[in-house]
Amino acid sequence: MKNIKISIIIPTLNEAGNIQQAIATTQPNVNIEVIVVDGGSQDDTVAIAQSLGVKVISSSPGRAVQMNTGAALATGEILLFLHADTRLPVGFDEMIRAALRQPGVVAGAFALRIDADLAGLRWVEKGVYWRSHFFQMPYGDQAIFMTKALFQEVGCFPELPIMEDFELMRRLKRAGKITILSVAAITSARRWLQRGVFQTTLINQVVIIAYLLGVAPAQLRNLYRQGKFFRIGGRL
Repeated sequence: MKNIKISIIIPTLNEAGNIQQAIATTQPNVNIEVIVVDGGSQDDTVAIAQSLGVKVISSSPGRAVQMNTGAALATGEILLFLHADTRLPVGFDEMIRAALRQPGVVAGAFALRIDADLAGLRWVEKGVYWRSHFFQMPYGDQAIFMTKALFQEVGCFPELPIMEDFELMRRLKRAGKITILSVAAITSARRWLQRGVFQTTLINQVVIIAYLLGVAPAQLRNLYRQGKFFRIGGRL
């Protein structure tokens, strides 16, 4: 598996401030393909990505749609889905290939490090560690990876407005073990800084619970974007 090609798929929408760093962490590595899938950016995201010599394609907006579009065009046998505000660790490619050689492992992700010096964020990272290891439920900001064959077998990302990574993980768990690498991917703290650590964490948990209770993903997206509770069926 050492020479197996890895396709890195980066969905973007107005990520001019992050895309260069994200792409930089994918280079230089052997047998790597980078595909930026843009959902209609109005800033310099596309121009920056093109200047760095990676493949750039356009797609309808929506993270799940964009990632599926990139995966369909990927030529690698392994897919790595990278958020534009997340940076990969050095040597990520060999870590991924080694992880997928382990018996029973069907997919994986990295540990999470949030890029800000706040004590509350260290607690968030600990929570992510326990959730990922004990429930095998990493999320998209941990740079999820798997083989392209398995990705297609489980039906790709469900094209939901939110929770697409959560639902994909539920499908993958039925196929085998999801491993969590000890080395961290570093993600931007911007959403925690905008709303506050406590409120962001609370919203995330409410969204998950509501999704499991059957609340429509479109309503959940509104909750997440607005950062406030909403009424369902006339009741809180």
